[in-house]
Amino acid sequence: MAGEGERAPLGTFECQLCALTAPYSYVGQKPPNTQSVVLLEESYVMKDPFSPDQQRFLVLGSRCSACGRLVCVGQGCSLFYCRRFCLPCVRENLSAFPQEIRQDLDKRKASAKKPAGRPGAQP
Repeated sequence: MAGEGERAPLGTFECQLCALTAPYSYVGQKPPNTQSVVLLEESYVMKDPFSPDQQRFLVLGSRCSACGRLVCVGQGCSLFYCRRFCLPCVRENLSAFPQEIRQDLDKRKASAKKPAGRPGAQP
């Protein structure tokens, strides 16, 4: 039986860049069952499935402020700089962002190019 504070999913969030999907239970800036949490952007949120605490939640993603695409908060899909931006829009408008954002993108590119070591894999 579901507890009183649990909500049924409203729908399924799907990132338009990486196709990550997850059921969301709230869209907005003030997730339910939280005392004083106000998110800086309208976000798709789900209850944290790994915690029995009703106040814990996970932010899945939001809409890109430039193009309106629905994107997850993953490093390879978007970044938050005053507002949420998908990486394709950031790259198209790179000169409009501060140097720190450009450096962050360079670091992301470098870490994405490194081969990820798999446990138990033979060199």
